[in-house]
Amino acid sequence: MKTILWALLLALVAGIAQAEPVVPQLQRQPAERLATPARERMLAATRAGERLVAVGDHGVVLLSDDQGRSFRQAREVPVRSALTAVSFADAQHGWAVGHWGVVLHTRDGGEHWTLQRSDTRVDQPLFSVHFKDAREGWAVGLWALMLHTLDGGATWTPVALPADGSQRMARNLYAIFADPAGRLFIAAEQGHVARSADGGRSWDWIDTGYAGSFWTGLALHDGTLLVAGLRGTVYRSSDGGRRWQPAQTPLHSSLTSLLQDRDGRVLAVGLDGVLLQSDDGGRHFASRQRADRVALTAVVQAGDGRTVLFSARGVAPPY
Repeated sequence: MKTILWALLLALVAGIAQAEPVVPQLQRQPAERLATPARERMLAATRAGERLVAVGDHGVVLLSDDQGRSFRQAREVPVRSALTAVSFADAQHGWAVGHWGVVLHTRDGGEHWTLQRSDTRVDQPLFSVHFKDAREGWAVGLWALMLHTLDGGATWTPVALPADGSQRMARNLYAIFADPAGRLFIAAEQGHVARSADGGRSWDWIDTGYAGSFWTGLALHDGTLLVAGLRGTVYRSSDGGRRWQPAQTPLHSSLTSLLQDRDGRVLAVGLDGVLLQSDDGGRHFASRQRADRVALTAVVQAGDGRTVLFSARGVAPPY
C-alpha cells in the first residue's frame, strides 16, 4: 500500500494527476484567498531578484521578501488550477505554467498575474517553463507538448520535436533548462534528454542509457549537466550532453528538484524527506533525511544564502 501511495504522490508532484476531477469552467475562477497559504502543496520555486516566488495547488502563488522567513499570497492570480513551474527573466517579469495548459504572466515580481494561455478542451498540463529574457521563452509538458514565444508570451507557437523510432508514444517533457552557453535541454521520460544547440531552432534526442524518467534538470556554473528523477537517480554530463554517466547516490527516493548554491554545492530534494548534497560537481552525493519524511518538491537559495524548502505540505521547516 505504501508503494502505491508514494507512486500516486510522485504523479501529483509532477502534475500528471489530480486528487479529484476538475470541471474546466472552474479554472477561470481566481485563486482562493487562504488563511494559511504557506501550508498548501507547492510544486516549484525560484527567485525574482531578492524575492522568492513559489507556485502550487489551486493557483496559489507565495511571495517572500524576507529571505524565506515568511510568505504571503500573491494579490491577484486568475486561475485555481494547479501551477507546476515558474520562471523569471528578471526581478519583475515572470511566467508560471500548469494544468489546462495555463500560462500566467506577471510584470510586477509576482504580485499580480494575467492569463496568457489556457486550453480547457483537454487537460494537457505544462510541467516546466524557461525564459532566456523578457521576450523569448519555452514551456513544455504532457505528451511532448512544447510551446515557444518571441513576444513575452502574448502568442505561443507549438514546436514539434523530432520523431524517435523507438518511441511508442509521445514522451512527457518534465523540465527545460539552459546551460551557460545558451544550449537548451529537456529532462524527459525513458532516460532521454532533448537538446538544442541553436537556441531552440532544432532539437535532437539523447539516450542517457537509463530506462526511467527524469523529473528535473540543472546546468552547473561550469556547464556540467545534471538530470535526476526516479529512485534517486542522477545522471551527469561534462561534454554538453553527448555522453552521460550515473552519479553515486545513497538513497532510492525519487528526486524532484536540483540546485547549485553560491558555494558551488549541488543539492537535490525528493520524496521521503530526502536531501542529497554533492561537493564534487554532482559525481557523488551524501544524504540526509527529515524525521517527518515529508515529500520535498522544490529547493531555492535566498539572497542571504539560506536554503528554503517546499513540500507537499507547503513551506518546509529547515533540517
